[in-house]
Amino acid sequence: MRVHMTVNGAKHSADVEPRLLLVHFLRDILGLTGTHIGCESSICGACTVLLNGHAVKSCTVLAVQANGASITTVEGLAGSGALHPVQQGFWEEHGLQCGYCTPGMILTACDLLSHNLDPTEEEIRHGIAGNLCRCTGYQHIVTAVQNAAGKMRTAQRNADREAASARMPMVASGAAAGEGN
Repeated sequence: MRVHMTVNGAKHSADVEPRLLLVHFLRDILGLTGTHIGCESSICGACTVLLNGHAVKSCTVLAVQANGASITTVEGLAGSGALHPVQQGFWEEHGLQCGYCTPGMILTACDLLSHNLDPTEEEIRHGIAGNLCRCTGYQHIVTAVQNAAGKMRTAQRNADREAASARMPMVASGAAAGEGN
């Protein structure tokens, strides 16, 4: 079957077997190896990607099911040479050890933060519950997500301020308004 999808902003088409998993399409056909294969039974979450903006375990999605979809992998998060705030948070707060679960954790956190920029620790723990990390006690991961949420809230406030100031009419200064004539 022929599939067409946008992956990390680029359009891709390929002929695939109907039983090909999305994780294998991403890794084997597109060469995007940041999406890890862990359990291949949806337990670990190492293969998590964003499918139309929502976190999914790509070992449970057929490539043909993603036909026409927009996919984001960990390789597609960083823009303009800068890390995504969640990636930066993981870096700053040591939210990884071996790194195997990290891409899936990061994308799961991105999905969580797209819906809630001020999650509680409990909400973060619940949000990442479908992703297993065998190296950490999760505290650094939770702290990394909190760090990213703070960065994203600040960026949102700054964007809101810029948008508000762009909507405000320009106030003429005294000289420009004709004072002193």
